[in-house]
Amino acid sequence: DEIGTASDLPIGRTDRQSEGTYRLRERKDAALFGYAVGPDSWKRYLHPPQRRLWRATREAGAVTVEEMSAPPLRAFLGVRACELAAIKRLDKIFLEGDYINGAYAMARRNALIIAVNCGSPSETCFCSSMETGPKVDKGYDLALTELIDEKGHRFLLEAGTQVGQKLIAEINTRPANDDDMAAAHRVTKTARAQMGRTLRTEGLKEGLAQNADHAHWAEIADRCLACGNCTQVCPTCFCTSIEDHTNLQGDQAERVQVWDSCFTSQFSELSGGQVREMTASRYRQWMTHKLSSWFDQFDTSGCVGCGRCIAWCPVGIDITKEAEIIAGAGQALT
Repeated sequence: DEIGTASDLPIGRTDRQSEGTYRLRERKDAALFGYAVGPDSWKRYLHPPQRRLWRATREAGAVTVEEMSAPPLRAFLGVRACELAAIKRLDKIFLEGDYINGAYAMARRNALIIAVNCGSPSETCFCSSMETGPKVDKGYDLALTELIDEKGHRFLLEAGTQVGQKLIAEINTRPANDDDMAAAHRVTKTARAQMGRTLRTEGLKEGLAQNADHAHWAEIADRCLACGNCTQVCPTCFCTSIEDHTNLQGDQAERVQVWDSCFTSQFSELSGGQVREMTASRYRQWMTHKLSSWFDQFDTSGCVGCGRCIAWCPVGIDITKEAEIIAGAGQALT
């Protein structure tokens, strides 16, 4: 949410996540970033769940059309490595190729990214398997590592851009010494060792593509509610639909872009009927796209290992376990 001062951060709080479970807990220290990730990702601000494309108003016989306005300037504080990787994947979708998404491009330009190296992964995290964390890679303006030890509570800052360098120059800092660097390295090293899940990606793309008729798809469908929670919390799912609205007076109309999900029955509906009538085919579409055919489209995986789809699935379906069964390439650890 929006914050005004550092006191608005979740001081001394952490989260416990597992299949279908998200709980807040108290920590024994006053860490500001001592948690993993919540249900919302930064996608909500770059590719919002609802965005008006245009609005037309008729008044005194004349029609005026109001197009979309530029998104505000924002600073994203606390971007984790997996989320930074997700933003890079959205960049490939919306900023590369022949078709550029203008709204996303403006929101991206207007975002200052202050990343935080993860020190508290959850039971559902597997970013190290996807090579997307826990240490942030390039793509940030500033990167923080929170250090709490016998020397006190402090942050190691790294600048990734000239904007980040200017920000550091405006605050009271001192050069990091070898002990600070070693402490920061221990934070991400420990986080890597504490990952709650792992997913072996070797052969995963091919294994899923070759097992479209695996019997386990039906077993997943018996549990899956087709609610779309996994797609809503996923930081890289990007599908949308278009809605047209007209007021009762008939003098105002607007077109709105909204998030959609491949789990809804309407998503694949054509004039002749639904392409994917059964839940099994919808889940298969989601998983094989995320972990397999994304490589054909975008030359990367659609999964960053944040674990949100596991925690926020009402019936606790675990993508790492399902990949293990269907493709024989995943291994779930608890």
